[in-house]
Amino acid sequence: MSMITINNLHKFYGEKETRVEVLKGISCSIEAGEICVLLGPSGSGKSTLLNLIGGIETIDQGSIQVQDVLLNQANTSRLSQYRRNSLGFVFQFYNLVPNLSVKENIEVGQFLSKNPLPLDDLLKILGLWQHKDKLPNQLSGGQQQRCSIGRALIKNPRILLCDEPTGALDYTTSKEILSLLEMVNQQFKTTIILVTHNQAISGIAHRIMKLHDGIITTNIRNEQRIPAAQLTW
Repeated sequence: MSMITINNLHKFYGEKETRVEVLKGISCSIEAGEICVLLGPSGSGKSTLLNLIGGIETIDQGSIQVQDVLLNQANTSRLSQYRRNSLGFVFQFYNLVPNLSVKENIEVGQFLSKNPLPLDDLLKILGLWQHKDKLPNQLSGGQQQRCSIGRALIKNPRILLCDEPTGALDYTTSKEILSLLEMVNQQFKTTIILVTHNQAISGIAHRIMKLHDGIITTNIRNEQRIPAAQLTW
């Protein structure tokens, strides 16, 4: 069953002679429970596509439907409700509140949800139980990213949007974070869309989409998935 259906999607930036078409008529769908990896070089449009799915940027032409929500027809209030109830966001930089503990940073997400996951259980799943009272500056990069994932995940979102979630991490820590996302997908059936320029990461995906210059050049089911722990690059 399709979680996300995108039809003839266009996005422009700039005005008049400086106007640039960043997405050029994209059409695709992403199934519920999939890990979908969006690959492409800088400027290919992958982060723009993620932001449009996230309701962060406005759609210029075409449509995005996420289950019962048609984003191109939703008003500001409906988009806010959609982001709050349906989405979790994970970025390359952790954006944690520096004077809040790990537990308190994750609780920020809990307060936004009608049906949050149990906080203590999530801290244990994330491997953060013993660090729950520490401040962000007392954590490693990987632990901070785990906290960021926890803040997004505690809302119990249908969709987790990840923009270069391992971009600021070393090789070993990157694989740990990818293993965590893999576990989240399996345990909570969360649909995950992950933007990266690292081809190797596509090994964990159910679906691989490659973008180049604003169009999808490849959209395939991955029949030979590789566990994150076995990835190499």
